[in-house]
Amino acid sequence: MKISIASFSFHGLRQEGKIDAFGYLESVKYRYRLNAADFWNYIIGSDDEGVIRKVRQALDEREMTVANYHVDGVHVWEADPEARERNYRGALHHLRLAAILGAETVRFDTGGPVSLGTGNAFDPANARVPMTEEQFDTLVKRYQEYARFAGDHGFRVGPENHWGFSLIADNMERLAKAVDHPAYGVLLHIGHWEDGDEEGGDRRMAPWAMHTHVDARITQTCLAERIKILRNAGYQGYWGVEHHSGKNEYREVAYQLAAVERALTSTDTTP
Repeated sequence: MKISIASFSFHGLRQEGKIDAFGYLESVKYRYRLNAADFWNYIIGSDDEGVIRKVRQALDEREMTVANYHVDGVHVWEADPEARERNYRGALHHLRLAAILGAETVRFDTGGPVSLGTGNAFDPANARVPMTEEQFDTLVKRYQEYARFAGDHGFRVGPENHWGFSLIADNMERLAKAVDHPAYGVLLHIGHWEDGDEEGGDRRMAPWAMHTHVDARITQTCLAERIKILRNAGYQGYWGVEHHSGKNEYREVAYQLAAVERALTSTDTTP
């Protein structure tokens, strides 16, 4: 059963100084008995190559793989050209770090407005605002470049649908078709769309899914159905448990993990 725990699930403990990358690996391996890390760059806390090599050593000692390396702070689009260039240089650096970690998948965000719509209160007048041609061309160019590096180093790279342009399935599908590279993929944050059709967004992006994040709401409502959608599209990656409350995280993650395991088991046995 391929399950990981996104290290963002422990962001509350991280803010309190109670967990780091090495404590996270100990917890995943020995508390939750999983063999895959799902690293958020902020829990590693450094982009120094020496630190990354120590993390890789810790992974090897525990015989763990890195299902995903999700990096904040290097999103593709920024209106300011200097900020855009800075993020680009950061992304190239993190691609090299991902290769050192042996990551199977890497997530760099698209960027764009923080929220195109209004969350659960869907606003179609705002949610379908298209990208400009400059924005779209920049995204395609960068993800094609990142995908070439990823393909040469044995992993996949792409955005996650959790803020900016990526919250709209039309944008994500158009981008995936334009990038058109086997090492490009999507970290599918299941059900996290602002275009009013959560299941439709998941179904449309399932063919490009390289990794998943499963939050508590999806776990408690429709996970079994979404598992079937992804499996029918050929998905064979990890199911990434992601908890967001920032409170009582060890127990909440254990509860959510058990629910994901149960959903996967039940879909395995369903005709």
